[in-house]
This record gives sequence, C-alpha cells and structure tokens, in this order.
Amino acid sequence: MHREQFQIQHNIIGRSKEIKDLVDIALQVAKSDISVLIHGESGTGKEVFARAIHEASTRSGKKLVSVNCGAIPEGILESELFGHEKGSFTGATDSRKGYFEIANEGTLFLDEIAEMPLTTQVKLLRVLETGEFMRLGSEKVTKVDVRIIAASNKNLQDEVAQRKFRNDLFFRLKAVTLTIPPLRERSEDINSMAEYFLNDFVKRNNLPEYKITDAAYQILTEYYWPGNVRELKNVIETAATLSKNITLDENSFAPLLSNFRESAVNRNLPMHLKKTSEDLDREIIYRALIEIKKDLMELKGMAGNIVPQENSPNLEIQEVIPMEVVEKNTILNALNYTKWNKKKTAQLLNISERTLYRKIREYDLR
Repeated sequence: MHREQFQIQHNIIGRSKEIKDLVDIALQVAKSDISVLIHGESGTGKEVFARAIHEASTRSGKKLVSVNCGAIPEGILESELFGHEKGSFTGATDSRKGYFEIANEGTLFLDEIAEMPLTTQVKLLRVLETGEFMRLGSEKVTKVDVRIIAASNKNLQDEVAQRKFRNDLFFRLKAVTLTIPPLRERSEDINSMAEYFLNDFVKRNNLPEYKITDAAYQILTEYYWPGNVRELKNVIETAATLSKNITLDENSFAPLLSNFRESAVNRNLPMHLKKTSEDLDREIIYRALIEIKKDLMELKGMAGNIVPQENSPNLEIQEVIPMEVVEKNTILNALNYTKWNKKKTAQLLNISERTLYRKIREYDLR
C-alpha cells in the first residue's frame, strides 16, 4: 500500500515531512506484532495512528480495544485489564473478563500509559513477555495473544528517571516509537486539516458547501493551537455552526481564538514557531510567572501591603503565594471555565482525568 492510499484510508491528514515519515514507519510496523509506543501532546492524533496500524495489520479482523489508563481509578484498573472472579473483592458479584481477554487475537491500545500504577506495570510486563496472567481472585493462568500499542503525552524516559515508570517495561514498549509533533510545529498541515474537518462536518449534517477565505486560513495558520488537532476540529465545527452564511472569514474565527491572540500580544509569544515544544512550554511558564509577579505587586499596592525600602525606589513584596494555592486556583478556574466538565478540564490542563479527580479531592473543591 502506498503512503497516500494509507493516509486516505485511515484519515491521516497532512503533507508535512513529519507526517509522511510517521506514515512510512506505521506502514512498516503494521504487518508485524511488534509493540509500538506513540508519544505526543494531547490532541495530536495518537489514537488515529494506533487505529491505522491495527487496521493495516493481520489482526484487522479482530478487535481493537482502547483503554484510557488515566481515566480509570487506580483501584480498579487492574481488574479492568485482567478481569476478576466472583467474590474476589467487594462488589464483584460475578466473574468478568478484562480488556486483555476481550482483545485476544486483536490489539490493545493503552492510552496515557504513564498514569498506570507501578504494581499494575509489573503484571503488564509479564503479559508482554509470556502472554500469561491471572484474573483477580483466580489461581488459573490465562493465555492471550494480544498486540500492544501504548501512548503517552509524557516523556517516559523522564518518568523512568523519576522512578514513576518501570525501566524494563519502558524498554519493552519502545521497540518502535512514533513521536507525533504538535500542530504548531507543522503549520503547513493546518489548511488541509481545516478543509477536511469542514467538508466532513458539512456532509454529516447535510449542509451546503462551505468555503474558508485566505484571510481566515492565515489566522488559523498563525494560531498556537494548544489543543492541537482536537482543538482545530472543534473550532472549525463551531465556526460553521455559528456562521450565518457559507463563507467563513477571519471574523468567523477571531472570536473563537481571541483569548490566544490577546495573550500572544501581551506575552510576546513567538508566532513563527521553530522552537521545540519543550522550549515553548518553558517560555510560556516563564512569562506567566512574570505576569503573576506583576499582578501580585499591583494587588499588594492596592491593599497597602507593599513597603518601600529605605532610600530605594524598589518595592519589596511582603508575602509569597504558595504553589498549592496557585495550583488550586488554576484547577478551580479551569473547572468553572468548562462548567465542571472533568474530561475537558483535564485536557485543558494537560493532565489525566485521574490526576484531576485526585486534586479535586485533595483541595476539597466544590
């Protein structure tokens, strides 16, 4: 199968060199049973590549089972993966197959694998090496034939260094690694993606043919896209839904991207992005801290809590806000912004849903 045919068949949109290289690798590994690790920010399309690899493999006639390890509470993840016997724990009223048995002879896609507890990682490694496991509460060994595709928006090498992820499991998973770059690092793909999402939305909703103007394309190309492909798709569909005519111009998208454009001006974020995503993240955090410091000084000034140093025009801040307070307020603001939609909030904060639920309990947020 040629690269172009593979992309069309599996809805992988993009003409950039990065996407072409990833498609070539996916085509090569699809026919084998080798484990694949997909790395990339949230919303870059990791599951799209996982599904494409499965559908192009010899296992395409069997199931692809997708599991979000970060969305399943830690206490029941092992049961969900490996199954359990009746009475093995409180609430286990009957026996149940786990995802490994359900995906037997097919493919198991483990998303957000960095969120998997270390104790569960041990059992996963055993399944990868032997194809065997035992259900919770059972002494019977179950054999399965499952291909593993794992994904993470975290750098697993860093997680290993921090002892949050097993070194042996990491090396077992990373036989082949696909790193999907964020949308801001392949801006040449934005126009074709926007056109694809618009046409797909029109067809699904039986709408007339829409058109995006050149000026609108320019806005889309210059946008930072923190939510990557997922955000682009939502913006295109929202703009089409709210538009009063079939031509989408810069005014159709400006209100949807206004927060970014204001922050880009205020923070002097680079519009032509040739830096790595890690460099950009560090720059955003650095500039955000500067703004927090400025805001803090202004608030202290209004409250009369800033004391001038003797013989100096400089001002000394009498109080430092603890990081826990900053984190709590950030999470609460994000929850209010999404109207307490936990999934959207986790995506917005670039954390797992399980981490979000833990923070909500930890800070007793209401």
